[in-house]
Amino acid sequence: MRLTGVGRRYGIGGAWVLRGVDLEVRPGSLVRIEGANGSGKSTLLRLLAGIDAPTTGRITGRPRTAFVPERFPAALPFTALGYLTMLGRVHGLSRSAAASAATRWLERFDAAEHARTRLSELSKGSSQKVAVAQGLLAAPRLLVLDEAWTGLDQASRAVLDRAVTDRVAAGGTVVYVDHDPGRLAGVPDAVFRVEAGRLVTVASTGTASTAGAADVRERPAARPAGPRVSVEAEGPSGARLPEGLPGDPVSEVLGPVAPGAPAVHRLTVAATHSDALLRALLAARPAWHIRAVTTRPAVEGETGR
Repeated sequence: MRLTGVGRRYGIGGAWVLRGVDLEVRPGSLVRIEGANGSGKSTLLRLLAGIDAPTTGRITGRPRTAFVPERFPAALPFTALGYLTMLGRVHGLSRSAAASAATRWLERFDAAEHARTRLSELSKGSSQKVAVAQGLLAAPRLLVLDEAWTGLDQASRAVLDRAVTDRVAAGGTVVYVDHDPGRLAGVPDAVFRVEAGRLVTVASTGTASTAGAADVRERPAARPAGPRVSVEAEGPSGARLPEGLPGDPVSEVLGPVAPGAPAVHRLTVAATHSDALLRALLAARPAWHIRAVTTRPAVEGETGR
């Protein structure tokens, strides 16, 4: 999918929200969009999803797409299951396949009890689970998430984390915005920031690129010694770390802090292995929740693992 010279303004003579955006996003990539409130992040996501049309430029190669907004229109006259089944039909599923997928995703988000509940009667958290489920149930080739984690409980956030990594592993593309800087930290193939209506490259491995954008941060180059990355990961109560984690991390047990509380570990690896480590933790069954990611500079005389 490619954006070429894309700009967006609201109203005749209104202010430009975005200008001259050149962006190529390839299949199988995970892309994070950052920026201050009001910078144009949501506008960019709506353009990517086809919700809005650009004022200038063009967008080509958009695959079958699903969009999950931060604010779900809960006043729609449907039950949760009815709405999801209808959306599945819109995405091309048969009625039985749509109903089956809707039920499966409601179960994954621990919301099956609300299947027959009208959308207007759902809590904010349950409503957001339905919003996320509608984006996932038809396995879109492009999934656009605008603060989709907002309102979800911790277990549901972990389910969505896993669903995102599964979608990318299956060859789909996911573009997301989230207010939590630690959301899927270290996992995206590319990170961009919207500044003054322009798109700036923060980090990229080549699966997504902006033409002529300034690089303001690059991933560490591969080398045997250098900076280390510490990952604080939280797993289910009593869970053991997955075996064979990339980079042979040094593990320090931080918890549980109380009987029955989640297991917490701090894992430290060479920076060159940090992305693979994060992917492995998020892809574990069940997935581990990433609490924090910190970088430690290289110490003179220190050798890498």
